Amino acid sequence: MYSKYLFTLPMQVRDYECDIEGIVNNANYLHYMEHTRHQFILQKGISFAQLHQKGIDMVVARITIAYKTPLCSEDRFVSCLNFRAEGIRYVFEQDIYRESDNKLVAKAQVDVVSIVNGRLGHCPELLEKLNSEMP
Repeated sequence: MYSKYLFTLPMQVRDYECDIEGIVNNANYLHYMEHTRHQFILQKGISFAQLHQKGIDMVVARITIAYKTPLCSEDRFVSCLNFRAEGIRYVFEQDIYRESDNKLVAKAQVDVVSIVNGRLGHCPELLEKLNSEMP
């Protein structure tokens, strides 16, 4: 099931991420997805700190998310990611599945852009590393 993704990251819900209803607060899914993107980027040998020192900052431009099934305290889940470049945007398609029944929990598209020396721009070095070893 997860083989259709470039990158997967198993995680577990922590108690403090749940609201009074006993389900994960919707904002925490954004944290899960951000952590997944950061781990994917680290795996590709990219350091945000080093990029910043070169005058390159990666910023989220837009997030579209659909919540499908809630996660609860101690649920184990898998955060999945696919990546593609579309012009000046780096598009991350991200899905989260509950591990116990493989039910889709959340589905998102995250558009990221690069700010190079204070201006919206391309970063060929970044794109080369992100596209390495892609099918």
